Formats: sequence, C-alpha cells, structure tokens
Amino acid sequence: MIKSGLVTTEGDNLYYEVRGEGEPLIMIAGGNGDAGFYTYVADMLADEYQVITYDRRGNSRSTRNAPQNFEVSQQARDAVAVLQAAGHSSAYVFGNSGGAVFALEMAANHPQSVKAMVIHEPPVVRVLPDAEKWLRFFANVYRTSFRFGVQAASFRFNLSLSIPFSAFKTVPKDFQQRVSEANNERFLIRHEMIPSVNYMPDIARIKQNGVRMFVAAGQMTLGKGKYYGRTAPILAERLGCEMVTFPGHHLSFFDRPREWADVLRNTLHRASS
Repeated sequence: MIKSGLVTTEGDNLYYEVRGEGEPLIMIAGGNGDAGFYTYVADMLADEYQVITYDRRGNSRSTRNAPQNFEVSQQARDAVAVLQAAGHSSAYVFGNSGGAVFALEMAANHPQSVKAMVIHEPPVVRVLPDAEKWLRFFANVYRTSFRFGVQAASFRFNLSLSIPFSAFKTVPKDFQQRVSEANNERFLIRHEMIPSVNYMPDIARIKQNGVRMFVAAGQMTLGKGKYYGRTAPILAERLGCEMVTFPGHHLSFFDRPREWADVLRNTLHRASS
C-alpha cells in the first residue's frame, strides 16, 4: 500500500510517497527528480523499511514556483522537510546521481536527520583529476540548450551517461509520462545541472559530524570508467568510508531491481550493526 502526501516548504509543495512500516529510508532521486525512479526497489524494500520517495522541487507532481533559483542547500532542506512530514526526525538516506549530491549536503548540514547514508555515483566532478574537462563539458551542454534547444543538449548529456538502451524498456510508463508532461528534462538542463556538478562536498564537516557513510557505484559504471563512477573511490578514500559495488549501471534499479535492492538492503544492515 502506498500513502501519498504533500508538504509545503519554502514556497513549493513537495509530493511524497510512503511504503511499508519499518525503519525509515528516504530515497533521493537524481536528474528528472521523480519518485518513480525507485518504484520497483521501493516496493521490494518496503517489507523491511518504511520507504519514503518524493518528486523533488520543480519536478513532476511537486511545484515549480517562480522565481526559481536552484540551490543544492535547498534540496537538502527539502529532503529533511519530506522526512519530517512523513513523521520522522531521522532516517537512512540513499541518493543516486544528483540525489547523491543533495544527500552529501544533507550529511554536511543536517546530520541529525541521518541514521546512515549511501551515496550512489555522485557526479561531483570537481574531485576528479580531469575536473576541468568535465566542468567544460557541462558548461557546453548548458550553452547548447540555448543555441540549439533543450532536446539537443539533453541528447549530448545522455550520451555521456552511456545507459544501456535495454534499461529504458523497463522504465515505468507512468514515470515516463510525468517526466515528459512536466518537462523535467528542461528543468534539469537549465537549472539543476550546473549547480550540481559544481558542488564540492565538505568532507571535513561530514567527517566531523560522524555520519555513517557508504559510497557506491555500479559494476558496469566502474568497468567503463564513467566520470560519475570514478568519483566513488575518491570520495570513499577522502571520507574514510567503505565503498560498495552495486549491480549494473547508473540506473540499474530499473532493469535489475531485485539484485540491486538486495545490495542496498545488505548495506543498510551493515550500517545498523
């Protein structure tokens, strides 16, 4: 059974869903920001956890009120607001991609809300030795959206992800429809992308806060040397935490949900021990 709700915070209404009755686990989506990213794995994990998912500010069923000034810090506060609306002061936190960036900000500035955290393939490219190359790439994608349109920019961005085409066949239809109708991709390219990839996590503060951290990347991502996976071992070393290898690629919660959910479950078990 899925319970849904809305929480009003900082001028917008955030849509969220709650599954299950156990220890709270909030899952933060990346670019396109829709709770439906985690539909399959949330259903599987709800036998043990109370899984909280939500449409991030500006995406899908959440509102996008003007003026819009995208801030990573606000995204972290939004996660806390959703968590509190679901009736919790703290939870296990999972973030994928851009959602992992917002989770890192949460670990730095809202540690009281975090029981333990798993960050999966965060595109914090400033930690990479070839950071300038990737910062230029994303600046060019952003410029492309104004010169040739969002669709051209999105195509260029998605090429850099190298998600297997077969994975998109497993995406829930309602998710696809919402993302398209709300024009989430435009919001990602024009508002979210640059602040997210320019974000530099405050490693010292996260360590000082004593947040239990796990950094994760998919086996396929690591094998291909993708930029968003190369950040994982660097962050794990700097944070002094364990690195976990998940099945598949950047979005394998779509095409390999059972084994993917099992790895997250086992990681959360270790976090609670």
